[in-house]
Amino acid sequence: MKNAADFRDINEVKVNFDDLYSRKDPREYFKYLGRLDYIIPHLAQPVFEQIIRARAEQQDEPVTVLDLGCSYGVNGALIKYALDYEALRLRYTAPAFRSLPSDALLDLDRNFYRSWPKHDHVRVLGLDVSANAVRYAQACGAVDLGLAMDLENRDPVADEQEAFDGVDLIISTGCVGYVSSKTFERLGRLVRNRRPVWVVSFVIRMFPFDDIASTLARQGLVTEKFEGATFVQRRFADLDEMEAAVRAVEGRNIDTRGHEAEGLYHADLYVSRPPDEIERCPLNKLVTVVSGANKPWTVGTNVLATFGETARRRAHAPRPRLTVAQAP
Repeated sequence: MKNAADFRDINEVKVNFDDLYSRKDPREYFKYLGRLDYIIPHLAQPVFEQIIRARAEQQDEPVTVLDLGCSYGVNGALIKYALDYEALRLRYTAPAFRSLPSDALLDLDRNFYRSWPKHDHVRVLGLDVSANAVRYAQACGAVDLGLAMDLENRDPVADEQEAFDGVDLIISTGCVGYVSSKTFERLGRLVRNRRPVWVVSFVIRMFPFDDIASTLARQGLVTEKFEGATFVQRRFADLDEMEAAVRAVEGRNIDTRGHEAEGLYHADLYVSRPPDEIERCPLNKLVTVVSGANKPWTVGTNVLATFGETARRRAHAPRPRLTVAQAP
């Protein structure tokens, strides 16, 4: 069982992106993560579409989605509008936008989203600890409502709680590890809906999902892991990050060959639903994953791939023991 402190220890292997989430707009976020071929929103988009469609068939009202760790509303934009991740990636890295003040970019973004066909069967709430990111996501229209709060460390105050009423689906693409079962336990108490909520989690393979799955089980949800595919998150920033990630994943008895040992973070997909829903339609029938060959750009400029075996050997090498000098 892993608690929040254990997750913090594992997170030490990852490059810290906190500064990217504190900016007034998403340009630096896309600039830096674009260099690392950050691709999980593109791969998650068709999965979310299939699950939202399945949920929409069971109700008359729009499906209310809570994006946990929403940052600047990337998942929200892809869920709400008929656009793809490549359109966002090219937009926020365009040279013409580099010198614009944030307020000017926000005005352009409002018009940008208004110009795209909107999916009327879905409503998106975005939750993140970064007030700047959440503020931008709501102001530009990427999410319908932004919630800046840290459910890992506190309960919402009374006037914040009603925002969670009616949530049908909780999604995340990489925030598990930054949040633990504490956040999901609080969400279980907050979400008030006559229908059980579903939970869709893309989880980097360094992080076990067992404790969160147990928390969701106490809320009446059974967790299935999607079999037959993993989902690329991004490239490693450097060899040190790769080595540490390989060590962490193989410490869970998971083979990294063809995955992390090729220089890429990989995530597993977990979907938590009521048992009768699983019996009616198991996950591998609910979701179909097409080959990643249709991605709009190449996650192949991978300077770390040639270090795969080197990283694996170094990850398994004996760690030097620390010795404490005896006082004279």
